[in-house]
Amino acid sequence: MTQQKPRKAKPARAIALALISLIGILAIYYLIPADKIPPGVVIDRIVVYKSRHELQAFSKGKLIVHYKIALGKQPEGAKTYEGDLKTPEGLYTINDRNPNSGYHKNLGISYPNAEDIARAKALGKPTGGDIKIHALENGKGYIGKLHRWKDWTNGCIALDNPEMDELYEHVPLGTPIEILK
Repeated sequence: MTQQKPRKAKPARAIALALISLIGILAIYYLIPADKIPPGVVIDRIVVYKSRHELQAFSKGKLIVHYKIALGKQPEGAKTYEGDLKTPEGLYTINDRNPNSGYHKNLGISYPNAEDIARAKALGKPTGGDIKIHALENGKGYIGKLHRWKDWTNGCIALDNPEMDELYEHVPLGTPIEILK
């Protein structure tokens, strides 16, 4: 009687299993919806953690919802001047609401503050402005949560369209927003 050699796993099968696992992990992370803001709740404070790519929304001191976000193409460090592709850091307020944005909808951020103006002036550069929390470019909503795979804005904070719809509905003008490292 001859002894049979043990079968070796086929590389294609191992690769297929790895891909299925990766797709499952990505689906959990990107496709399962986050908690929703309950009807009638007013968001009275927003905190953004740039290093964690996270926006947290609070009502009466209680964390209501958090979203994963995309930032400016150069996410490290505070915005210094117009065109540096950085997202600002500091204390601001929501100062505008635009339901007809080129990026679905947006909430304006009161950048620049006095500190931002002084920093840019010291460099002899313009501060810029038009920093927003916005969604995806009109016609590109199909990208959904996958937009978060890389930082892509010119200094803004980006959500997917359904997240922006939800946040927009619950955030009034004057809401403080703190953007941290």
